[in-house]
Amino acid sequence: MKPNILLLPGLLNDASVFTDQVAALATVATAEVGDLTLAGSIADLAASVLKEASAKRFVLLGLSLGGYVAFEIMRQAPERVAGLVLMDTTALPDTPEASAKREALIALAATDLDAVIEQLLPLLSHPDLMNLPAVRGNIQSMANGLGKEVFARQQRAIIGRPDSRPTLKSITCPTLVICGQDDQITPPPLAKEIASGIRHAKLEIIPQCGHLATLDQPEAVCELLLAWIKHNKF
Repeated sequence: MKPNILLLPGLLNDASVFTDQVAALATVATAEVGDLTLAGSIADLAASVLKEASAKRFVLLGLSLGGYVAFEIMRQAPERVAGLVLMDTTALPDTPEASAKREALIALAATDLDAVIEQLLPLLSHPDLMNLPAVRGNIQSMANGLGKEVFARQQRAIIGRPDSRPTLKSITCPTLVICGQDDQITPPPLAKEIASGIRHAKLEIIPQCGHLATLDQPEAVCELLLAWIKHNKF
């Protein structure tokens, strides 16, 4: 029987951010993408994901914002998680400086979401890759599809996220931590901090890769996920 894998996207991302991964995982797992657009806090997003998940037990993958929600799911219902993948995310709470920048972007998005997308693009993708249609086009399409209200709600959830470092040691399921070498939002030292805090966690850094690893280096991400799932025999 195939394991179930539940994927949680990042800020202003929908299921499209995982298109290549869902296709690759179909050979070894049943994949489902959670909805992180409805609630206004990390705790409520986690509760919503747990309520809507079709499987009682699953391998959980969180990308960026999805990682913050994944940490919260590990606090709320660790018994439901067979394995954990944390991708381009951090266990740290938001800093006052980062929160102020988020509020400024929320204000700008109210009148010009396209300007916000243009500001974020160089942070989300490697400079050599960000103008590829599969990257820029996908990011623009997802962001415009979800819109400014979702952006504001998700940003405020991110601002209010808890410090997940104290609970890293309580995570005992097989864990894979992935980070783009050139991730400017949650760079490799933050991934290393997560991996060092979780018992037996495996750390993978992907070269020539920005924050949205699933778009910048889809094949590399797919290879890592498939190898890890097969190794752990979920």
